[in-house]
Amino acid sequence: MLETACAQAAAWRAQGFPDLVVAVNVSPVQFVRQDIVQQVKDTLAATGLPPDRLEIEITESLVLDDIERVTDKLKAISDLGVSIAVDDFGTGYSSLTYVKRLPIDRLKIDRSFVRDVTIDKDAAALAEAIIRMSQTLGLHVTAEGVETVEQLEFLRRLGCEEAQGYYFSKPLPAAQFTVFLDSHGERIAANVSADERFKRALGGD
Repeated sequence: MLETACAQAAAWRAQGFPDLVVAVNVSPVQFVRQDIVQQVKDTLAATGLPPDRLEIEITESLVLDDIERVTDKLKAISDLGVSIAVDDFGTGYSSLTYVKRLPIDRLKIDRSFVRDVTIDKDAAALAEAIIRMSQTLGLHVTAEGVETVEQLEFLRRLGCEEAQGYYFSKPLPAAQFTVFLDSHGERIAANVSADERFKRALGGD
């Protein structure tokens, strides 16, 4: 999976999309039981993908289950130049201790908060708290599961810098995504709107 994703990202770079970053979700089993650091290193070497074009996504539960072992591996991956994201953030027993301690680059707000962000004050408050915390700690933040323009605008007002979800596009096979890039590449490179905080968000109709 890791090699396939990196090879495809390298192919897109060769086709004229050098700024794309591919995010690969690593399962707890793969992370703990395998030499994930060496796998990442070998995959980057084999595919020719620059380290800063790869992001490894881990779950919150993985961090909390074995923070000592996870810390060492994440630091080794980060030292390669690869960024680290915590997926589905907010669904576990979130701790500021591990957020500050680990070499994390991005927090991804779980879709369960994003889904209700315009209709549930508690979901909105949690999303805002994650965004504010990320900004304070110098982390990037991504909202998962954005499906409506109302959600998008609400998150923009809170200062969220990136979003993903069906509002922009459903998941696409590589060939169809290449067509999508050809059609929307300039908008992706620029932004969804004039708001600089959304400069990395994917554009869509």
